[in-house]
Amino acid sequence: MNARLHDIPASSPPRGNPPKPRSGDAPLTRVALAHVPRLFVVSLRFGRPVRELALDGTRRIAAFPPGARFARLRWEADDWGPSRWQLLVLQAGTLRESLQRIHGIDPGVGVLLRAEGPREVRAVLPKIDAIAALGIDPTDAAPAYWRLLGERLAARHPLPDYTAARHAVWQSGRALR
Repeated sequence: MNARLHDIPASSPPRGNPPKPRSGDAPLTRVALAHVPRLFVVSLRFGRPVRELALDGTRRIAAFPPGARFARLRWEADDWGPSRWQLLVLQAGTLRESLQRIHGIDPGVGVLLRAEGPREVRAVLPKIDAIAALGIDPTDAAPAYWRLLGERLAARHPLPDYTAARHAVWQSGRALR
C-alpha cells in the first residue's frame, strides 16, 4: 500500500502488536486548567499532580496518578458578573472502576463532592481550610467525608467538620488493608 506522508495521522499507532497493559497500569488523569482574568478560571484548590505542562500563558495541564484525590475550582463571569461557581472533589480512576466524564478531564474521574453555585462553594471552602489547619493535607482526607459533605449540601443540612479523630480512624482502616 502506498501511503503519502500527509495521509498518515500524526498519532498513528506503531505497526505490529502493541504491548499489553499490565494489570496495575492505568493512564494518568489529565486535568485542563485555565486562567483568563475577570472571565474564566479553572484551577486546583488542592491536589498533588505528578506532572504539570504549561501550554501557554493562560492554559496548563495537570496529571494525577490513579487513586489521587484533588479539587477543581471553576469560576466563570459574563458582562453582569459571576455566572458559574463549581467546586468538585475528585478521585482519579483506576482500570477497575467506572469513571464519570467531565469536560476538561481525561479519561474520567470518580466524583466525591459536587458543589454548584456561590452558596455551596462558599460553604465548602472553609471546610477545606479547616482540614489544612489541622495539619492534614486535604488530599489525604477520607473519601467518605467528601461524599458526606456532598450529601449534606444536597439536603441543605449543616456540614460536619473533619476532625483529627475521624482522620485517625480513616488512617487506621487504611493500615489494615
